[in-house]
Amino acid sequence: MMENHLRILVVDDQSSVRELLKAVLESDGHEVEVAPEGESGVEKLADGFHDLVIMDIRMPGISGIEALGRMKKASPDCGVVMMTAYASVETAVEAMKLGAFDYITKPIDIDEVHSVVSRFADESSRVPEEKPPEIEPSSDIVGASVAIREVLELARRVATSDAAVLILGESGTGKELIAHEVHRASPREHKPFVAVNCSAIPGGLLESELFGHEKGAFTGAGRQKRGRFELAAGGTIFLDEIGDMSSELQAKLLRFLQDHTLQRVGGSVDITVDVRIVAATNRDLDAAVADGSFREDLYFRLNVVTIAIPPLRDRKEDIPLLVEHFLKKHAEKGRKPKRMSPKAMRVMMNYDWPGNVRELENAIHRAVVLSRGETVFPEQLPAKLQSVPDSEVDREKTGMTIREMERDIIIKTLAQTEGNRTHAAKILGISRRTLQNKIKEYEIES
Repeated sequence: MMENHLRILVVDDQSSVRELLKAVLESDGHEVEVAPEGESGVEKLADGFHDLVIMDIRMPGISGIEALGRMKKASPDCGVVMMTAYASVETAVEAMKLGAFDYITKPIDIDEVHSVVSRFADESSRVPEEKPPEIEPSSDIVGASVAIREVLELARRVATSDAAVLILGESGTGKELIAHEVHRASPREHKPFVAVNCSAIPGGLLESELFGHEKGAFTGAGRQKRGRFELAAGGTIFLDEIGDMSSELQAKLLRFLQDHTLQRVGGSVDITVDVRIVAATNRDLDAAVADGSFREDLYFRLNVVTIAIPPLRDRKEDIPLLVEHFLKKHAEKGRKPKRMSPKAMRVMMNYDWPGNVRELENAIHRAVVLSRGETVFPEQLPAKLQSVPDSEVDREKTGMTIREMERDIIIKTLAQTEGNRTHAAKILGISRRTLQNKIKEYEIES
């Protein structure tokens, strides 16, 4: 293709349409062939090279949809624009999903034909922009926001050292996943990763759990036991909710950080262990140091590198990705993942998620279980999400992100035009193709 001149195949059972399009397109400098129905159109495409096919959806013999499928198999790079005389355009949307470049409506609007063909010529001749290098994705961490990418980048940078890492974040933000990422990106990757929730183990047992004990150290200690530090030798130990550790255990942990030696409960022998410590808390450790409940010297030892995970309410652009991830994760075995209705997604986007990603996953799991059809509606979401007042769901635009505002405007305009995308695009002042891309980007249902 040179200078945006195209070889175009027009497929329509109406001779008047074929002749009109042939005349219009040839006057623009394009080379045009015609075919009276789908079967001959497929054959013409197979016999020669074409850049673009403009084809009616409803024709005698094979339908335009069937012809489209065969054409895309025979010539994947050939663009196809569908024509439809029906106002609902549902079949045309189906064609877009099967790979059609765009569609135009009948009666033929010459300006619309010029616009669609011109856009196809421009997009076909455009040299793809070089994309910036992306951070290697993690199978466990879902998100594309700047905030989560910065967290991942910092985790991977610090992973190459043995420095202690302190992860801060509210409950449910994924602190253990980030600890796993530090381990996965480190030279210790093939050694153990051992996680301990310091708030989940009673204080009297936590010391034995971490450092182990000798036989007879206390009632019930019938044999020697290695602690989590020894089990993590060569790898990483993740101490979650470190802020809940007793002052006595804080002193033992400080000693280990200083010389990497420990003594089992009831023992007197120093045991050297090579292990990397990653700690996490949802507490304000600065305040805990100030009130004396957390040792200042231990805080500085742990806080060599701090990774702060933002709450979900501060990275709402990740919510659609997380929703899709959890819909797939909790889909019934062998069943296609369910999808969110636009209204349900709107509710999800406007809720503040005090329980963060953990709460979101629980909400999706519940919705998947309660939903009988293929779509999740607001009534299947937890009651506290459904009870978000209208004033918050339809809050002032100044309280919305640009993405939320744009999605909201597109949804309302589509509702106003009863789903007519050509009309909606004109109201919005954008091309129909741009609107189509936005609908796909924001996962807006017809």
